[in-house]
Amino acid sequence: MIHPTALVDPTARLADDVEVGPFSIIGPGVTIGAGSVIGPHVVVKGPTTLGERTRIFQFASVGEDCQDKKYAGEPTRLVMGDDNVIREGATIHRGTVQDRSETTIGSRNLLMAYVHVGHDCVIGNDCILANQVTLAGHVTVGNHVILGGLAAVHQFCHFGDHAMAGGGSIITKDTPAYIMINGNPAEARGLNLVGLKRRGFSREAINALTAAYKMVYRQGLTTEQALAEMRNRFELPEVEHFAASIERSTRGITR
Repeated sequence: MIHPTALVDPTARLADDVEVGPFSIIGPGVTIGAGSVIGPHVVVKGPTTLGERTRIFQFASVGEDCQDKKYAGEPTRLVMGDDNVIREGATIHRGTVQDRSETTIGSRNLLMAYVHVGHDCVIGNDCILANQVTLAGHVTVGNHVILGGLAAVHQFCHFGDHAMAGGGSIITKDTPAYIMINGNPAEARGLNLVGLKRRGFSREAINALTAAYKMVYRQGLTTEQALAEMRNRFELPEVEHFAASIERSTRGITR
């Protein structure tokens, strides 16, 4: 299962059925779960843990030292869940001791070609990062988030669950849950209605979120007034999640 031209450090821990392609390098401190396939010309550096059924395509660099100039060789980590797909040329860096010491990626994510995930990023589950998406350090991405190709995200930005960014967007603010953003600089464009319908959100929830979105973006209310109004009018968990994602913002939300 390991090609004779691949280099696997003796301290790496690979499940019995892991495949490693030609000329790939698996470094010390790497753990790879069952059913995983590491393609040709891939570098995986530790400390890194890859979950089960991980697929990594050629020329990807996973778990490399970060590009933060403060990094001084500390043993920081990359931890990834199960069923992730990492396409050609993607780069994923480990964390820094100045933050969490860990870059964390959940399960069932698709990172397309040449995606960059910087140090200390947190990505949830079931996300799609299209070709050449770039996450600077300390970015947090929720669950079911879609980022269009060539989107660039500033340090410390947050994406709420089910958010979507259009291709080529330049994102410098936090994105609340459920909404779409696009542009340079990115602006709010409405709810991610197609995504919500595809994921089985009820008509009641979608109507309530539509009204809550208008309170924030269309009615001239302050953020505090909009949050109070939506909570007074609706008692749905989806609306509360939308409100909480706004309250958690540290950089201010995309307007």
